[in-house]
Amino acid sequence: MISYVEKLVERFPELKPQQKSIQAFCDAIVSSYKKDGKVMLCGNGGSAADAEHITGELLKGFMTKRPLSPKKIKLFNKYFENQTDARLLQEGIPAVPLVSLMSGLTAFINDVSPELAYAQMVFAMGKKQDLLVVISTSGNSINTVKAAQAAKAMGIKTVALVGKDGGKLARICDIAIIAPANQTYQVQEYHLPIYHAVCAEVERVLFPE
Repeated sequence: MISYVEKLVERFPELKPQQKSIQAFCDAIVSSYKKDGKVMLCGNGGSAADAEHITGELLKGFMTKRPLSPKKIKLFNKYFENQTDARLLQEGIPAVPLVSLMSGLTAFINDVSPELAYAQMVFAMGKKQDLLVVISTSGNSINTVKAAQAAKAMGIKTVALVGKDGGKLARICDIAIIAPANQTYQVQEYHLPIYHAVCAEVERVLFPE
């Protein structure tokens, strides 16, 4: 079966140079999940919205329904009054959009440092089995750079979803996916199909129908 990453490159041939990195992104999510890790994501502006969008595709069914196993359904039915509830639950990949942790972020921004706010969230929640995804169209957003640096210090694998020349993030992250564009909106237009393909491929691997 052709993978979603291969389908992506067929649709966007200009992404061919990034195919190995995109596949590595998929593999990193699968590896983290199998180690009981989680995916942490951060970005600014439109990239913050992308972090939340990716999270939504991971936490529930994306291309498929991801039904629970009969064993899990039986377990949940011990506690649900409505015996159909467990059949509606879907398998999920643990993911946290750091941008959504508003109380923690704004407290640290106000009390300590805006530049280190994401780094603080990574330090407070991150474990070695986790994965950090940093999204920046320039690759140089300082709060995402410092988040990646914190992750590296903690032994957490990092993925950069960037544009232009990749910036600092492409140099310091374990995996860098560089959209072939320079304008912010054009970079973001590539990011969406890239992460949709990644989410679909991860789902195919972890939850085959």
